[in-house]
Amino acid sequence: MTKTPPRPLRVLAAMSGGVDSAVAAARAAEAGHDVTGVHLALSANPQSFRTGARGCCTIEDSRDARRAADVIGIPFYVWDLAERFREDVVEDFVAEYEAGRTPNPCLRCNEKIKFAALLDKALALGFDAVCTGHYATVVLNEDGSRELHRASDMAKDQSYVLGVLDEKQLAHAMFPLGDTLTTKDEIRAEAERRGLAVAKKPDSHDICFIADGDTQGFLAKRLGKAEGDIVDESGTKVGSHEGAYGFTIGQRKGLRIGHPAADGKPRYVLDISPVNNTVTVGPVEALDVTGLTAIKPRWCGDAPVGSGIYTAQLRAHGGETTVTAELVDGELVVNFAEAVRGVAPGQAIVLYDGTRVVGSATIATTTRRTEALA
Repeated sequence: MTKTPPRPLRVLAAMSGGVDSAVAAARAAEAGHDVTGVHLALSANPQSFRTGARGCCTIEDSRDARRAADVIGIPFYVWDLAERFREDVVEDFVAEYEAGRTPNPCLRCNEKIKFAALLDKALALGFDAVCTGHYATVVLNEDGSRELHRASDMAKDQSYVLGVLDEKQLAHAMFPLGDTLTTKDEIRAEAERRGLAVAKKPDSHDICFIADGDTQGFLAKRLGKAEGDIVDESGTKVGSHEGAYGFTIGQRKGLRIGHPAADGKPRYVLDISPVNNTVTVGPVEALDVTGLTAIKPRWCGDAPVGSGIYTAQLRAHGGETTVTAELVDGELVVNFAEAVRGVAPGQAIVLYDGTRVVGSATIATTTRRTEALA
């Protein structure tokens, strides 16, 4: 019996102006789908040129995306989502730092912009799916449900920043790069074979709306200077700062502490308190975390019931660690099989069952090994 090929879909390809999204759009078109390219204008004042910019919001990026769409042979539009991006991503980013937490704007952008604002508009216009250049895989089960899995190549896997997607969003998500074992050099070679001028374009880095990569400078302009104390674990002042928002848990460099610790060892940021504007520093072993609670869970399918053993990822480029996790009164309670270091409130914890993404939640509090021993 001949298997009926899947029907072509109307696909809206989000094209940042980079090589990954261009190749993803080309692959979707090559697969027979009816593809339209769209570039999201996320900055109210985009830079004209990429000089000094490492994000994906410049006018040059828009032009690169348009040229790629022309080569692929698909229609292309620019959609202005700058105001929504400012409200849902940039302002959230600033507010989280002001509250002493360390946010991940890429997760928020995927949740609020690419697979909420963009997807809602795409569906309203009759599109079936949104296509991006993320390295992840969507698996369709026999019962029609969908699962999000890691990319075939763990070195490029981006499922962590997609862990905020729910099953409805996954039903309309397409990641053409996720199921192929190709290096980034091979993706660039493919782009060159396809005649895409972005083949040799550098990857974007850091935070797209902070063009020069100076996060502390960006926050200082938004929040102003707020001088305060740097203290050790006993509460003794060891230095001063110009804004607690400029620090993250686990930070070692840039502390500007006047004198060394009694044991001569480096000190790290252990706690950030916006209430009294203090930053607490101490030895590296004080960063060991044995458990955490996380809020605002989002599940890539049904919410898990009861306690379960999973692997967890705590950073976009971090490794996996074994955990026991359970949903208690709407919060995710997590205990680590082995202590992990430098876990920052505001970051996401993403749970995995093998390669399958179970869901994501925002870290609210942590339990330190030293606290547990006490």
